[in-house]
Amino acid sequence: MYRLYSAALCAALAVPAAAQDLVFAPGEDDRFSWASYQGFAAEHDLSGQSLSITGPWVGPDKELVESVLAYFAAATGAEVLYSGSDSFEQDIVIAAEAGSPPDVAVFPQPGLAADMAGRGYLTPLGDETAGWVRENYAAGQSWVDLGTYGNEGGADELFGFFYKVDLKSMVWYVPDAFDEAGYEIPQTMEELKALTEQIVADGGTPWCIGLGSGAATGWPATDWVEDLMLRTQPPEVYDDWVANAIPFDDPRVIAAIEEYGWFARNDEFVAGGSDAVVGTDFRDSPAGLFTFPPECYMHRQASFIPTFFPEGTEMGLDVDFFYFPAYAEKDLGKPVLGAGTLWAITKDSPAAHAFIGFLKTPVAHEVWMAQSGLLTPLKTANSAAYATETMKAQGDILLNATTFRFDGSDLMPGEIGADAFWKGMVAYTGGESAESVAQGIQDRWDAIR
Repeated sequence: MYRLYSAALCAALAVPAAAQDLVFAPGEDDRFSWASYQGFAAEHDLSGQSLSITGPWVGPDKELVESVLAYFAAATGAEVLYSGSDSFEQDIVIAAEAGSPPDVAVFPQPGLAADMAGRGYLTPLGDETAGWVRENYAAGQSWVDLGTYGNEGGADELFGFFYKVDLKSMVWYVPDAFDEAGYEIPQTMEELKALTEQIVADGGTPWCIGLGSGAATGWPATDWVEDLMLRTQPPEVYDDWVANAIPFDDPRVIAAIEEYGWFARNDEFVAGGSDAVVGTDFRDSPAGLFTFPPECYMHRQASFIPTFFPEGTEMGLDVDFFYFPAYAEKDLGKPVLGAGTLWAITKDSPAAHAFIGFLKTPVAHEVWMAQSGLLTPLKTANSAAYATETMKAQGDILLNATTFRFDGSDLMPGEIGADAFWKGMVAYTGGESAESVAQGIQDRWDAIR
């Protein structure tokens, strides 16, 4: 059965709870926290009610999210309708302005959610949920901060519940190459820099870096700078930088850019020399890991990069990863850079609030973890539920994080984060000074105020 809840949004498949097959039978797999699911079911009867959800997932991801929603439907008796859209960002605004939003929306970036909260289109989740996130998510305050925005009157409230996280603070390497050379996984930034220099001394090249991405060329360098900001400055400085409460040409920002330059602007450190960094497509840049002898030993990139590894590459054997480490001397803990989706109530209803409660159960995370593509900071989710050891190891990085921050360029105005910052990093990598580049980006920011 199909139903339209807004002319602006895609048709959604309504699956009655009684008819929906569950991918894992409750009680039959000890990787799952069935007691929490059964307890939730005992407390919620939404028979005769419906819950509409829209988000960015289509194709295989749509099937995965629907497999999770089926458990909410089965537990509560509610009819659940999910609509995925490639134009979610435009569709949700149209629906809200027309007064016909879904009950719940899944935002791929906090910026749009913050804007809609300020316009009165989101329902606050309350202090109880904020306290729950602090207690149950690793680096819990970070997740509260990321989901807290000014309401229509300007007062801060929690509006976003993060679920399904992407990881960026990762360095990829080939275990056989490390073993043959006698290299060990660095545990600190000091050790990572020492390893970089050791590889050069041994006659090798430490890094493969590529910034090419068509019209988006430069974005991989912004991830480097963001990660290094979190490793050289406290998280509140990172937040002020992203919000431009401190200018882009602040000495602390310039220092983080130059930290990136320590790796990328040294001809001995980068495959092909520093001149090749801008011209190498990011999708091609990890290829040097897999040559013999290796063209490079390390590649810093997010959890999605295996898509571009050679066909047949076996994770954990042919290639592996380690946490992009923090400085021991700076005592800033273990910060993690990433991205993720947040769920917000766009139409106040008992079913919507019950659904946020469902996202607090470990099973809501474990069902997707056991299939593919979901990382979670939920401490009570059983990490044994991850489909692969690689996913479990990535999940462990999240669980060990002391601070999590969202990709900074995604939070900046589009003219900055998706243009001036990208272009500035290309210019800096090509030889322009960090001071000049940072001043140019700040001038652009000042011009759009």
